[in-house]
Amino acid sequence: MWICPVPDLTNGALFNDILPCFTKGDGVSSESMNPFFLFLLLFVGIPLIELYFLIEVGSGIGAIPTITLTVFTAVLGGMMVRVQGFSTALRVRDALGREEVPALELLEGAVLLVTGILLLLPGFITDMIGFILLVPPIRRALLIYFLKYSGIMQRQSPVHPADTDNSNPRVIEGEYRRLDDD
Repeated sequence: MWICPVPDLTNGALFNDILPCFTKGDGVSSESMNPFFLFLLLFVGIPLIELYFLIEVGSGIGAIPTITLTVFTAVLGGMMVRVQGFSTALRVRDALGREEVPALELLEGAVLLVTGILLLLPGFITDMIGFILLVPPIRRALLIYFLKYSGIMQRQSPVHPADTDNSNPRVIEGEYRRLDDD
């Protein structure tokens, strides 16, 4: 159980006083991050940042152009996600036709689903992230980086020529007899 101290506002170290309340231990790391802090960041922090940018853009260009711009990015993003989703589905079908596992293509489909959600949410930050994820080389590079970083995808050892030498096939000699001939 964590006990959060009352922050001392006189020394200006408000962040240092409150941070241990959201972590297990002394610092922030992937092992010590409290899930409550992640949910707070996701469901409160990101919408507040989006709201800030919507207000700033709205005060600069006006309310109606800002609303039009957010609707336009949602519609354009939805159309682009649809086209790339069909392209990914065709690549999955082709991989299955070659009797390969379409693992990367399925992961790209999942990223496209998240991208579609990001583009439908009103806001400029989520739209920017969504449009970046719509670029196929960037999306694939980020997926490969994540898979390597998480340890899911590891480098395979090269195949040695001696292992694939078919000039001397392995032969197992033995005797057999059919049981239905007796």
